[in-house]
Amino acid sequence: MEILQQVCSKQLPPCNLSEEDLLQNPHFSQLLLSLSQHVDESGLSLTLAKEQAQAWKEVRLHKTTWLRSEILHRVIQELLVDYYVKTQETDLTSEDKKFHETLEQQLLVTELTRLLGPCQEREMPSPLGLEKADLLELMPPSEDFVWMRARLPLEVEEQLKKKCFTLLCYHDPNSDSDSKTLKAAKVWKLAEVLVGEKQQGQEAKSQQKEQMVLLEKKSATYSQRLLQEHRLKSQSELDRINAQYLEIKCSAMILKLRMEELKILSDTYTAEKVEVHRLIRDRLEEAICLQEQDMEKSQQVLNTYEVLGDEFDRLVKEYTQLKQATENKRWALQEFNKAYH
Repeated sequence: MEILQQVCSKQLPPCNLSEEDLLQNPHFSQLLLSLSQHVDESGLSLTLAKEQAQAWKEVRLHKTTWLRSEILHRVIQELLVDYYVKTQETDLTSEDKKFHETLEQQLLVTELTRLLGPCQEREMPSPLGLEKADLLELMPPSEDFVWMRARLPLEVEEQLKKKCFTLLCYHDPNSDSDSKTLKAAKVWKLAEVLVGEKQQGQEAKSQQKEQMVLLEKKSATYSQRLLQEHRLKSQSELDRINAQYLEIKCSAMILKLRMEELKILSDTYTAEKVEVHRLIRDRLEEAICLQEQDMEKSQQVLNTYEVLGDEFDRLVKEYTQLKQATENKRWALQEFNKAYH
């Protein structure tokens, strides 16, 4: 598991795989381990990584060659610029003037000759009809060129030494007060120091990348834990807010329905209909009042009879029997009359 996590963090792109994910998918874990044997730390296949390394080696070689010529060209131009600055400040010797003028003339003719290019490759005629032979006539004398060429390495070396000292003082400001011998010794080791610092920077960057992967994993773990711990509290608060919202919305709907009801009533019943309904209601209320008065009188009479108690019940029974006997005799008399007639 530890080897697989190292593979995922170094060779394969960070995918935030947890131990639980790897344990639940053993075949996928085996695939990642087998895949790590065919790729390098950058994620490229070994064959492609080897070809890329060879291509970068060739690129660095060409870049070094170009930088050498470019640095030499710029140093020569700076020598000429410094020469013109010094001519305005101090008087130079005839040898210095002769050296810089010969160098400038040689550099100018060389650049113009390169701009013209080979005659067979030119599609357009050269400016002013110039040819290389015309420019070669402007070359300085051979004796001056040989003398200038013998002195040029010393001048270039001195100019490069100044640049190296400037770079050393920028890298280590305390070296500004050192002697030239000590500065030269420090410059000799400056390249190794810069390479070491670059290596340290790359290692720190690699460590930072690993720490970022670990930080992302820990952040995801802590976030899940935090969500689990506070989910119920947040859910209850959310439910309370939703309940308040629904309660307010329900109250608003009830008010809206009441407003619609009042609007329908106001549109349905006119002032005349309302007056008629009021008269009907008043009459019904009067009738109800009279009925309630009759009920009250009947209740009083009933209460009076209830005072008699059992005697009242006996009288009621006798009255009922007499009434029934009377009805029977009246029926018998009616039947007798029918038979007589």
